[in-house]
Amino acid sequence: MTKSLLITGCSSGIGLDAARGMRDQGWRVFAACRQQRDCDRMRAEGFDSPRIDYTDADSIQSGLAEVLDATGGTLDALFNNGAHGLPGAVEDLPTDALRTIFEANFFGWHDLTRQVIPVMRAQGHGRIVQNSSILGFVAFPWRGAYVATKFAIEGLTDTLRVELAGTGIHVALIEPGPVTSKIREKSIPHFERFVDWENSALRDLYEKHLIKRLYHSNGPDTFELPARAVTNKLLHACTSKRPRARYYVTTPTHIAGRLKRVLGTRAIDRILLRLR
Repeated sequence: MTKSLLITGCSSGIGLDAARGMRDQGWRVFAACRQQRDCDRMRAEGFDSPRIDYTDADSIQSGLAEVLDATGGTLDALFNNGAHGLPGAVEDLPTDALRTIFEANFFGWHDLTRQVIPVMRAQGHGRIVQNSSILGFVAFPWRGAYVATKFAIEGLTDTLRVELAGTGIHVALIEPGPVTSKIREKSIPHFERFVDWENSALRDLYEKHLIKRLYHSNGPDTFELPARAVTNKLLHACTSKRPRARYYVTTPTHIAGRLKRVLGTRAIDRILLRLR
């Protein structure tokens, strides 16, 4: 029987590649997008594409209902992927900015996952895969809001994995480093909405580092991989009899993981200060 997979954030980047790649592997992919126009585009490619906006609880419920109606009430795998960035120094982030990014990157994921778990319990199996980041275990400067959401996802997912042990539901994290996507471009409206960098005590650093990087791309980052590198890990997480708890993607993630295990916090801080 064809297995079913719900992926969020499929308008571009990792989600789009995962949808195409997993369909090529024989899965029935429900390629969810936040905006209806992107859902329409995915449907033109032949996908089932429910609209799921993590900040809209009604869309989470109706989108999942659309999936379950199409499958007869089952779902083999969920890939929580949709998220956005919000660059800026922590001292310049209004609390409302954190509330906004947590709705999209954390609370919505939790809501959808909680609604999927009873389905998977009833059928006796399932895969829940969370697209985290190298920033889920290393705190890079200028990315405090995104780091906070990813640290939260990692903690919640580790707990969930232990709690679901023995149920037939496997839970895994994918932790990409630099991967080709539009996350930087799509973070600009959130940055412009919330961060008053021109009146920041760190204005000089914004001008020297963040503004150039945010608005003027110099091409791929060092060690950047195509989104297919994540899709390959997703395939393993969804098909292996013993999926890993964590899947590192890109050389920086592997290096950071090793340094995290062998170095103290102060030593890591000194390395990160060079990225400021």
